Amino acid sequence: QVQLVESGGGLVQAGGSLRLSCVASRNISSIYAMDWYRQAPGKQRELVAGITNGGITNYADSVKGRFTISRDNAKNTVYLQMNSLKPEDTAVYYCRAAWGLFDSWGQGTQVTVSS
Repeated sequence: QVQLVESGGGLVQAGGSLRLSCVASRNISSIYAMDWYRQAPGKQRELVAGITNGGITNYADSVKGRFTISRDNAKNTVYLQMNSLKPEDTAVYYCRAAWGLFDSWGQGTQVTVSS
């Protein structure tokens, strides 16, 4: 198992930036995928971005060109750099680790973008 703790959320104006961090309780180099999901009020949780331990990334169409996911295995940390934020990016953002048949989720961090 691995525990995940997200941080970096907050209130920002439209057009602004935030960087989310997800710190894992153990080395993540063997964890295949580290992902960021989000869930807005009344909506289903959706995948925002993911990165494999080989560095392959994928993004939701809605965030391509604005968000960047990265991972620092030495620090057991995954980041989500969010630029040009829009009000529709408002949500609770969750970190997820997936390996084999297992996964773990963090508790989430709130991101609110004002217009």
